[in-house]
Amino acid sequence: VQLQAYGGGLVQPGGSLRLSCAVSGSAVSTLDMGWYRQVPGQVRDLVAVISTGGYTDIEDSVKGRFTISRDNAENTVYLQMNSLKPEDTAVYYCNPGRYYSNGYFSPFGSWGQGTQVTVSS
Repeated sequence: VQLQAYGGGLVQPGGSLRLSCAVSGSAVSTLDMGWYRQVPGQVRDLVAVISTGGYTDIEDSVKGRFTISRDNAENTVYLQMNSLKPEDTAVYYCNPGRYYSNGYFSPFGSWGQGTQVTVSS
């Protein structure tokens, strides 16, 4: 499975961005997919997950602001980010994995370069 995350950029606080994760080599509908983010010097944190069945799980700090979705025809997973805050600044990555019923997500793909999101005035 190959992944290409894009759509990041510089946005002012309160603004919005939509990140895309283009998937090749496998149908996205058959994959549990996760979005992660990482700040330099810190661990990579899971932000959102969408299961093959369409169930979504959003991390508490971004719940109500971020939405994960999937377009099977485009073979792409999206992360819609609204009401962005400076603390959302990070490199964002997508990865396929296995989503367990207890909420644990185990990624198994390669991380790639990610896409930089910078929230600043």
